[in-house]
Amino acid sequence: MLSIALAGKPNAGKSTFYTASTMADVDVANYPFTTIDANRGVSYVRTECPCLERDERCNADNCKDGKRYVPIELIDVAGLVPGAHEGKGLGNQFLDALTNADAIVNVVDASGGTNEKGEPVDVGSHDPLEDIDFVEEEMDLWLAGIVDRNWEGVERASRSPDFDLDDELTEMLSGFGAGPTEIATILRDLEYPDDPIQWDDDHRESLAREVRATTKPIVVAANKIDVAPDENVERLLDLDKPVIPTTAEGELALRRAAENDLVAYDPGDESLEIGADVSDAQREALDDLADTMAEWGGTGVQDALDHAVYELLDHLTAYPVEDAAKWSDGSGNVLPDAFLLPHGSTPVDLAYTVHSDIGDGYLHAVDARSSREISDEYELEEGDVIKIVSTS
Repeated sequence: MLSIALAGKPNAGKSTFYTASTMADVDVANYPFTTIDANRGVSYVRTECPCLERDERCNADNCKDGKRYVPIELIDVAGLVPGAHEGKGLGNQFLDALTNADAIVNVVDASGGTNEKGEPVDVGSHDPLEDIDFVEEEMDLWLAGIVDRNWEGVERASRSPDFDLDDELTEMLSGFGAGPTEIATILRDLEYPDDPIQWDDDHRESLAREVRATTKPIVVAANKIDVAPDENVERLLDLDKPVIPTTAEGELALRRAAENDLVAYDPGDESLEIGADVSDAQREALDDLADTMAEWGGTGVQDALDHAVYELLDHLTAYPVEDAAKWSDGSGNVLPDAFLLPHGSTPVDLAYTVHSDIGDGYLHAVDARSSREISDEYELEEGDVIKIVSTS
């Protein structure tokens, strides 16, 4: 399962974002380090279900009238403060929790209502643009420190006649998601001495920055748009980075209201429908939230997760079935499963994703839309419905 981590300084709204996305019970409070131990839960990305092409919607648990929700892991970790890479605040604990994340959502207080330490200040008194590079810098320097501490081993290995720098760095950095392909690409774009003994701090830091950027891409959630000055949000959107305007509090309120049948709303909708059984105070609050959603295209929480998976990580959704005609499994359930795979994946990759035994016994695959057998090298596309024929 793909893993997305929520990063940011304390009090930016990470725990509220996490709660809204997972509906898990965690501490949400207006003080730094509300989160001590990393919270891990299941959230979802949203895509169009292929059942929209059929006369009837599918009966999958995670499909709501053609809105398909595919599970991912979401991690909410302790807030980041200046000097975290040196162990300040809960820095080491925070950064270690990011090791296995596939992408990062940097939750930023767009209102400017918290200072660089995450302490509440008057709205607009802190420049949220300062919080963008701050998170990247702390992560880069943290990884640079790890590279430094392990470099002596690279130097020792370089004395061997069969030494290969790519292999050595892959072994060192595989835990961060840097495989042979990523390492080869990174080294191709760097300038460095052939002899690792000649590398200096700048060389190692450049390596660390590229590894972080490659293995931990970041989308910015410009949070608290319901109270942020519009100019703050517009300045964030003008950055040459992926930025999604969000209101985590608004999303959480909508999720809870929907659970109580006060509104008609599914995560990722750009609008809501207010029910009849709401109080005047509730209607006023929901009307204000509807105005915010109309201005920014929704609450943004779902959009941020979707961008991380489908854009930053360049994944697609594929649907394995047993019956190509009915698009169902052996029990008649239509489109029961959905899997996220990187673009460039093949039917063989999908088979292994479903189960290693199915991959080992793979014979061929059928495109359920056309009922035609497809090549083992066929590159899957978003929404493909595939019958896998296997000996298992």
